Amino acid sequence: MICAVVLAAGQSRRMGVQKLVLPFAEGTIIAHIVDQTLASAVDRVFVVVGRDAALVEEALSGRPCECVMNPDPESEMLESVRCALRALPAECQAVLVVLGDQPGMTAELVNSLVSAGAESGKGIVVPVHDGRRGHPVLFSVAYRERVLGSYDDTGLRGLLREFPGDVLEVPVSSAAPLLDLDTPADYRRAVADRRRHA
Repeated sequence: MICAVVLAAGQSRRMGVQKLVLPFAEGTIIAHIVDQTLASAVDRVFVVVGRDAALVEEALSGRPCECVMNPDPESEMLESVRCALRALPAECQAVLVVLGDQPGMTAELVNSLVSAGAESGKGIVVPVHDGRRGHPVLFSVAYRERVLGSYDDTGLRGLLREFPGDVLEVPVSSAAPLLDLDTPADYRRAVADRRRHA
């Protein structure tokens, strides 16, 4: 079983409003990302929510995903990952960490990571564009305890650095794995890109 963890607990300070519920595609940013994740090869989808949980949950109404609360709104992204790891079912064999503010993420990208990982036997799979690693990141549940107990200063980058021999880099032609939404300009760019490719 592959479980996706969609990180949606951020406070969107630089955006000025909760960016995950901004209009995008046929709904909102977070709904689009969760829909793409649900359409992929993952088996279950967990969404980590925080202070704006009610807004995010409303945006995801009717979707077969499960919300997990991060009780510390000031925490770093790694703590949201840990909240989800603690909630995953025992049958989970791999974890896909998806950024909730990366609207260029597609089901096809997820499927390519899953397929490449299965074929290679590697325990950590990451997309790479123009020599830079991005998201989503897929890793074996064998690393669960390491992530729960380590990397406070580095986040998931620390996992990749500690186990370089188990990392598979999957080249992708799109820059989408590198692009998230932090500012109004980022959001305008994403909307314009979506319109161009619609």
